[in-house]
Amino acid sequence: MKPVFVFPGQGSQNVGMGKELYENFAAAREVFEQANDLLGFDIKKMCFEGPESELKITSHTQPAILTVSVAAWLILRELGAVPAAVAGHSLGEYSALVAAQALDFADAVKLVHKRGKFMQECAPAGGGMAAVLGLAGDIAAKACSEASTVGVVEVANYNCPGQIVIAGEAAALEKAGELCRSFGAKRVIPLQVSGPFHSSLMVEAGKRLADELAGVKIKEPVCPVVSNVSAEPVTSSSDIKDLLVRQVSSSVRWEECILRLAALNPGLYVEVGPGKVLTGLVKKIIRDGRHANVEDLLSLENALDDLKEVL
Repeated sequence: MKPVFVFPGQGSQNVGMGKELYENFAAAREVFEQANDLLGFDIKKMCFEGPESELKITSHTQPAILTVSVAAWLILRELGAVPAAVAGHSLGEYSALVAAQALDFADAVKLVHKRGKFMQECAPAGGGMAAVLGLAGDIAAKACSEASTVGVVEVANYNCPGQIVIAGEAAALEKAGELCRSFGAKRVIPLQVSGPFHSSLMVEAGKRLADELAGVKIKEPVCPVVSNVSAEPVTSSSDIKDLLVRQVSSSVRWEECILRLAALNPGLYVEVGPGKVLTGLVKKIIRDGRHANVEDLLSLENALDDLKEVL
């Protein structure tokens, strides 16, 4: 009945994130200072003070969320919390790999900074994403398929039952949204993002990421890491690299990832890092599961109480 840890992705950032952890734990201070040195800009100040406009830039958001998530994980590890398995949503997969000791934080923070830049630079003008609420994933995929006569549009995230994200070129995205509504979607909400992430329009970003990954050492994980692309545990270094490259242009199969973790019969699902986005998704996927999150002192205290019962 060990816990499983899940790590958030882009969209979970908020000004002030990680500040209490930094002020109260040496492990958090060390990881923030290391990130500052490696990135060459003040990621700590950006996390703690903003401005939000700077924090929202993809190449800033990604290392910022990773740093806060790894700080929270290091504190949990110091306090004796060891997960049975881990997974991360998109960017969060890098945090998960650090927690599984497959990827060094120093490599991870530089990689996600570059990943953010590549995704930004390779995004086609006018491309975007939209959340589709109240529609099954296979029906959303059908809408994308039918709208592909207009341009590229695909399912980017299978988040939880009734919450799908689609991504693509502007005209095709609009057409797919109309089809989703006609097929019974309750709402289609355009997302404030800078590109059609997790679609085939990001293949070039993946190629550039592959060049960066070529020089990075990835070790065998100490616990299972469930991949966004395959929704299966991944163990070999070469497989991890291949899946990270494919991840930027593939669907995030989050619902399946959580069901794969659920097969381990965990005593607790712990979201490690800023926000509660994943906690909300997990609750919709595993309705009878126990949940906690760790992003500040109060949530850490509550999570530790829950962890005592399962460790």
